[in-house]
Amino acid sequence: MKRRTFLRGAAAAAVLAAAGPFATAQAADYPRRPINIVVPFKAGGGTDAYARALSAAAEGVLKVPLVVVNKPGSGGLNGAQSAMRARPDGYTVMLTSGGSFLLSTMLRDTPVDPFGSFKIVAQVGELQTSLMVPAASGFTSVQDVIEAAKQNPGALRWAHSGRGGFHHVAGLGFLAKNGLQAQDVPFKGGGPARAALIGAQTDFGFIGVQQARGFEEQLRPLAVNAEERDGVMTEVPSFGEIGVPFAAISSPVIVFAPKDTPDDVVASLTAALQEIVAKPKFAELLAARGTGPGFAGPAAAEAKLRAMKADAEPLLASLTN
Repeated sequence: MKRRTFLRGAAAAAVLAAAGPFATAQAADYPRRPINIVVPFKAGGGTDAYARALSAAAEGVLKVPLVVVNKPGSGGLNGAQSAMRARPDGYTVMLTSGGSFLLSTMLRDTPVDPFGSFKIVAQVGELQTSLMVPAASGFTSVQDVIEAAKQNPGALRWAHSGRGGFHHVAGLGFLAKNGLQAQDVPFKGGGPARAALIGAQTDFGFIGVQQARGFEEQLRPLAVNAEERDGVMTEVPSFGEIGVPFAAISSPVIVFAPKDTPDDVVASLTAALQEIVAKPKFAELLAARGTGPGFAGPAAAEAKLRAMKADAEPLLASLTN
């Protein structure tokens, strides 16, 4: 226990260095009561799984519980607005799909903003989308899909979990960057989109790569929409690896705090999350869902979101014109 406390203290000290002379003393008093983690989606989804894994693995790192509070609605914006308006004392934070949150605010007129309404605490993982086909499909490679789409512009149908979501925008990016046309078929969530693919109602789809876990006889993931392979579904190649153009749209799972939360409190929580994410228990809980840990500090997580915004802007323009 002494060693664990020392390690977390050292990590926090590095993050706190720029927070002012009283930062360490202030952070030493935090936290004193349970911390609520707002998840702006229903229980049972991929984002919720990260929050519950954090809560379960926090024992021994934080002296108080992490309490998951689901506040679904309006594509994640209801929970985001609730977290934005919470008292900025470090006892209410939000864990959400960073990609979906960003895209929702870009597509809607809303008072909440990932950069202006919050401070980024840390990234704790990432949800990757992938190009997937039914297992019985004649498409056995990404190139097969590209060639079929070029030969029959607009004829192929592709599934995703909802227009404006990161799976949809990533699919648009794949089509645009490869000069392809295909008919999108939106579904209400990843589960229905997966069922449509399994039933061959569409020719291909962009859904979470982790959704192939347990459905290996019914689905064939062809590539992950990323430069490198997914850290858990390592058998699936990436677009970057096989040299296929793509838009860098993913969904880093990010913890946000209300914007006026003191820097020392944010730094203390960042250090705690880094330790939790490194625990084997956290990885084990996520592995059952086909996902995994992936820590990044506030600066790196923000840089990823801003790069994603730049990639998404021209794609979203096609949805609003």
